Amino acid sequence: CYSVIVSYLTILTLLLVYCIHRYYILFAYFRYKGHPFPFKPPQEKLPSITVQLPVYNEMYVISRLLDAVVRLDYPKELLEIQVLDDSTDETSRIARGHIAKLRAEGHVISYLHRDKRDGYKAGALQDGLLQAKGELIAIFDADFVPQRDFLQKMVGYFSDDLVGMVQSRWGHINRTYSLLTQLQSLFLDAHFILEHTARNRSGRFFNFNGTAGIWRKSCILSAGGWQQDTLTEDLDLSYRAQLKGWKFVFVPEVVAPAEVPVDMDSFKTQQHRWAKGSIQTAQKLLSEILSSTQPIKVKLESFYHLTSNFNYLFIFLLSVLTYPALVIRIEMGWRNLLLFDLLFFLGATLPVGLYYIVAQKEVNEPYLRKIFYLPFLMAFGIGLCVNNGKAVLEALIGHKTPFLRTPKFQIETAKDTWRHKKYRGYARTITAVIELALAVNFVFAILFAVQFDVYASMPILLFFCGWFFYESLMSFLQRVNLGQMKERPLCLLWKYLPMFVKS
Repeated sequence: CYSVIVSYLTILTLLLVYCIHRYYILFAYFRYKGHPFPFKPPQEKLPSITVQLPVYNEMYVISRLLDAVVRLDYPKELLEIQVLDDSTDETSRIARGHIAKLRAEGHVISYLHRDKRDGYKAGALQDGLLQAKGELIAIFDADFVPQRDFLQKMVGYFSDDLVGMVQSRWGHINRTYSLLTQLQSLFLDAHFILEHTARNRSGRFFNFNGTAGIWRKSCILSAGGWQQDTLTEDLDLSYRAQLKGWKFVFVPEVVAPAEVPVDMDSFKTQQHRWAKGSIQTAQKLLSEILSSTQPIKVKLESFYHLTSNFNYLFIFLLSVLTYPALVIRIEMGWRNLLLFDLLFFLGATLPVGLYYIVAQKEVNEPYLRKIFYLPFLMAFGIGLCVNNGKAVLEALIGHKTPFLRTPKFQIETAKDTWRHKKYRGYARTITAVIELALAVNFVFAILFAVQFDVYASMPILLFFCGWFFYESLMSFLQRVNLGQMKERPLCLLWKYLPMFVKS
């Protein structure tokens, strides 16, 4: 019995350490946000730029991407566009046809198609890099729509010869499409505005996000190029480059709009890749970082950054232990641990709430209205623990998985639909089943708490229970062609129960 309580409290303590780190991010953000990296307007002699567009089966967005890139405000004689196409479907035909039309208009576009996806995105970028003519390399994923002045606003930072990469902030085309897209937007805004600004301007390492940024070609080559031994080739290269002494710059004022995933399986696939890749990068580089001559502040922040996804594994273990711990705590007298619960609430819940509200205020969103989303947002992170915890375990045991891309559907308004479109997220049935089992486990915990009048535990129990149900049922129901279903899986469960059981 006591071993369960000790394990439970140990996990809470570990989570608390990472949650308190958010206080530091907030402190660093407010302290350093007024110290931007110096920008020099582009001189008469502009550097040549190669824009790389890594593409794999993106038939719905490839034309939109190409149209946006050729509108970039930059001298045509200094701008090269590379389409790095690994597609195996109609995307290749659409891309070739559109490229032919754009070439006729005078745009310099090279088309590189690989029959084998060796190295996945990292392999495509590396192959393109060897043929790139530009001094600078700008990269955009297929779902991005860069604004016309993107290059002009970014290129001035490379006036410092030590700057190796400049990253813009992501915008969200389909932010208001559903509850899922709203919550993803809140997560990403906080990551970019608070984490990137705090790390970059306080002299810590931060990372390229795989897209909507510009690299100096010589920086990539000196750091060893794009490597394929992790699922986050962008994070891996970022740390290798900064260890070589290159400076990185984050520019929050430049926003590159993009889509966020609209279906649960696609979202989970993306999160699984990011979580697993970060742990792989930690295994690969953390010891080198900690033994380097970098300042202690860089080493500590790198440790927090690269290991933060362990939180999902901790939350999963916490979910498994919550019910037995609740039973044992009632037998012990739950008021004996009330002070610890209060400290955990203040240390974990409060910084998370502040974190996302501050981020929304800083991006000029109606942040007071966003308070409504905070309970969902906290539950959102909890509900990912099975999917991302599995990713962490796979990385730790060395289980190899392919680079699974996130499908894009050109969802821009509430009227758009992906119901009849070709692509689907990769089904994660085992993950959804475990999430459903945990939801049922928390139903029993809630009933037990009500029976013994332990209402202080009710908010956290409801958070866990509700979001495990939401994520598991969204995964199942969206697989039976409910493309337009956004936020009401429980309401539709009864109607579609026969299909649910059959699937």
